[in-house]
Amino acid sequence: MKTFLDQDFLLETTTAKTLYHNFAARLPIIDYHCHLPPNQIAEDSNFKNLAQIWLYGDHYKWRAMRANGIPEKYITGDASDYEKFEKWAETVPYTLRNPLYHWTHLELQRYFDVYDILSPATARKIYDECTAKLQTPEYSVRRLIEKMNVESIGTTDDPLDDLLSHQKIRADGFFTKVLPSFRPDKAMNADNIPEFSSYIKKLGEISGQQITDFRQFLDALKSRHDFFAQNGCNVSDHGIEQLYCEEYTDAEIEGIFSKILDLEVLSASEVLKFKSCMLINLAIWDHEKGWVQQYHVGALRNNNSRLLGELGPDTGFDSIGDFSQAVSLSKFLNKLDSTNRLTKTILYNLNPADNEMVAAMAGNFNDGTVAGKIQFGAAWWFLDQKHGIIDQINALSNMGLLGRFVGMITDSRSFLSYPRHEYFRRILCNLIGNDVENGELPADIDWLGKMVENICYFNAKKYFNS
Repeated sequence: MKTFLDQDFLLETTTAKTLYHNFAARLPIIDYHCHLPPNQIAEDSNFKNLAQIWLYGDHYKWRAMRANGIPEKYITGDASDYEKFEKWAETVPYTLRNPLYHWTHLELQRYFDVYDILSPATARKIYDECTAKLQTPEYSVRRLIEKMNVESIGTTDDPLDDLLSHQKIRADGFFTKVLPSFRPDKAMNADNIPEFSSYIKKLGEISGQQITDFRQFLDALKSRHDFFAQNGCNVSDHGIEQLYCEEYTDAEIEGIFSKILDLEVLSASEVLKFKSCMLINLAIWDHEKGWVQQYHVGALRNNNSRLLGELGPDTGFDSIGDFSQAVSLSKFLNKLDSTNRLTKTILYNLNPADNEMVAAMAGNFNDGTVAGKIQFGAAWWFLDQKHGIIDQINALSNMGLLGRFVGMITDSRSFLSYPRHEYFRRILCNLIGNDVENGELPADIDWLGKMVENICYFNAKKYFNS
């Protein structure tokens, strides 16, 4: 019987162990998509205790605690930090076979050298030991990032962000490159006219431009796109239900935008046309600058209206949606490609039923100009667990070129999430190792090792020009 989380965790064969320990383990991390708050990196702050760095803002853990019958007081409520941590420790034993169980103990080991199993019996000891370490200079935010050998980070930033935190990080000469990503979801939020109207007003104020029609709106938003580029951004990101590609005319969009300014409710068709127009314009700007564009599709958000009203968005009430993706995705990519304005693109799907479709679709628009130009992105959100990662790798392998894959992301708000890259690397090496020892792949360790290195690090470094 193997020991839990030993050095060969998830590595079942001799070849897998060789590939991981000799090739994957030592490589730096390029985390090109996450939700880390850049202001905390700029401030290089220390967290006060383990609960604050581990539980604040982590909706993965919040969902598990709710499923375990923990009252909201101990999740997002007014209980003390240690009381919240106690309830998390009470929940952990019930997370067996959930990736949270692996991530929790990987994080305790890799960051804190704590090898105890978290449970109510060990909660006090682990909390005190980790909290004491978090008070030391070696456990400031920047040192935690360096400890995991993170070479670059792509944060997720609204177009209205002043990027002062990024500017400070760069001026400080921090070891890790921290770059903004342009996330314009709120700039096309025609579903919520009052919020969108307020956003348009703020955009006008920040850009110093009057916005009384759609062209002025685009000009103002384009100025923010330019501003991000001036601050090192070369990546955009979209979190949407599906790619929108409705047919529209310029006159229709002008009329729709006039209704938005007049606070009139749009029809479903008008919303889709407006979002389609925005996505195309944004993609054209990305192409002009040579950026990478990312599309995270398929989340069904804010399902629980009662708790959404009490707690707000991004608190653990989103799930996998079953939107129809193929036709609109094809139309969108083709519309850009037909005028040679399709930039490097990463497609992430949340519904595993779409794996093969997305992997196959990517192949339609690879044109030989860039290796792996259109990427089937890493297993994301509900899928970034062992089986989800395996399924994504298998679909990509069957439909495209695994060797050109740009690898894993954390997609996390936590500074303790970087062992997720290790988790991915171990799973990748195990899959390849099993194929070798089953006689499905040649035992060419030099070539296989190079492929592993490329997937874990070098492909992303080249793809993002980092």
